[in-house]
Amino acid sequence: MDRLNWDGSQASTDANASEASNPYLLPYTDEVKAATDHLYERVKHVVTPMEWPQKAALIHAINTLKAEKNAVILAHNYMTADIFHCVGDLMGDSLALARMAAESDADVIVQAGVHFMAETAKVLAPEKTVLIPDMEAGCSLASSITGEDVRRIKQAYPGVPVVTYVNTSADVKAECDMCCTSSNAVQVVESLNSDTVILLPDQYLAKNVAAQTDVKILTWAGSCEVHEQFTTEDVQDLRDAHPGVVIITHPESPLEVVQAADFAGSTAAMADWARKSGAKKAVLLTECSMSDNVAVEVPEIEFIRPCNLCPHMKKITLENIYDALRFEQHEVHVDADVIEGARASVQAMLDLPKPAAPASFDPACQEKPVDIVTV
Repeated sequence: MDRLNWDGSQASTDANASEASNPYLLPYTDEVKAATDHLYERVKHVVTPMEWPQKAALIHAINTLKAEKNAVILAHNYMTADIFHCVGDLMGDSLALARMAAESDADVIVQAGVHFMAETAKVLAPEKTVLIPDMEAGCSLASSITGEDVRRIKQAYPGVPVVTYVNTSADVKAECDMCCTSSNAVQVVESLNSDTVILLPDQYLAKNVAAQTDVKILTWAGSCEVHEQFTTEDVQDLRDAHPGVVIITHPESPLEVVQAADFAGSTAAMADWARKSGAKKAVLLTECSMSDNVAVEVPEIEFIRPCNLCPHMKKITLENIYDALRFEQHEVHVDADVIEGARASVQAMLDLPKPAAPASFDPACQEKPVDIVTV
């Protein structure tokens, strides 16, 4: 087929030399254009016409490989818009992706996210091949705690239920009583019928949960490098610069930031609230790509885009997704004994009643004491 320029004109045959030296510079043909034009409508607010031909060719190649290999791509909300809207099959926050991994009938799962998410997919679907495009796509929060840390915590606090945020390794999950996400953390803590619960490892999520419940919360000194950077000064500066703006934040942010915002919740809850809010102008205080992805669904909102980039999420690209599928490389393995314990922890969470809507955090709730566990 002929190689085309963006405007449909014939491309120079000199492009062949560039394609030979760059394996990702695939031809933008009539077939590619026909298959991807509708996808460009979703991402044209963040992808320029000059960039699109190369991205479109990769997107078409990835979607073709998915069909050939019976593969699906789990795309987290923090993926760039070209991944999230153009190659993602199952999209959402950590809880949604965990459920989807368990329910998928695909043979191959490609995790467009970070390593703990790929491990969670493998835990819930051990018979499937789980790939991650970059094995170095980690997480500052997940790396803050190990399974050995949890074992020492349980020795130091015998009989106290231990809940782990899903943003942890499978080894950590295997040592805990139940997992949670920011969507259901309060629900999980209260389901254990204990007056005290250890909630690991995010100290900010723990403080935000403590403000929403009468359960005494103990926690670990972990944090997300993206969300911990937001401050109340940031919130006030945004309000001063953009009168009438609605501030939406995430419970991995400090409690005082949540209290200064108009709404706080998981990534799913943030997107859901934005859709229903009627806001004209909004800020999502979270990872950079979130606003780009929500803007596709809520074009009537003007999104102000101050954000903090997650360097780990941004290790996932169209190029390495393409390679992961082509070569079926970077397979994620989890030991069978770890799978058993981690699956019980995750399944206990999934067995809770599914909420009618993503849970939010009331910014008006006041701070309660939260102790950091020491081992």
